Amino acid sequence: MTLTHFDAAGQAHMVDVSDKDTTAREAVARGSVVMTTETLALALGGAKKGDVLGVARLAGIMAAKRTADLIPLCHPLPITKVSVDLQADHDLPGIRVSATVRTTGRTGVEMEALTAVSVACLTVYDMLKAAEKSMTITGIGLVRKSGGKSGDYEAKS
Repeated sequence: MTLTHFDAAGQAHMVDVSDKDTTAREAVARGSVVMTTETLALALGGAKKGDVLGVARLAGIMAAKRTADLIPLCHPLPITKVSVDLQADHDLPGIRVSATVRTTGRTGVEMEALTAVSVACLTVYDMLKAAEKSMTITGIGLVRKSGGKSGDYEAKS
């Protein structure tokens, strides 16, 4: 298998997508922030910095839109939809985060979905770190993607 972000000499380069078909593409990613039940209660009840889940949702959306500025070889994309969902999970305990990103373009939005989840998780951590520095961010990964030359992908459960 060859890696597309390296040329024949092994130098990093941006992939030329000009010959790819424009198709509808979607990617879904997820991750979690694990914390104590006391910190989760703070997240749900209003931490000192404000609405934790609302701020993290906005941060994730903004991050998806700025992925090409953060990941060196990502193409800037005309994103048509970003949704970031944050759900409390008392069994974890913590916050489960998922992001769905859509575009119609020549390359996929996997990195945008992963970036949205990562930044939303980091924002949850930032807003709650005064209460618990030992929180962990875990399980960030691609759940599924559709569209494009490589076809559909779905992670094994």
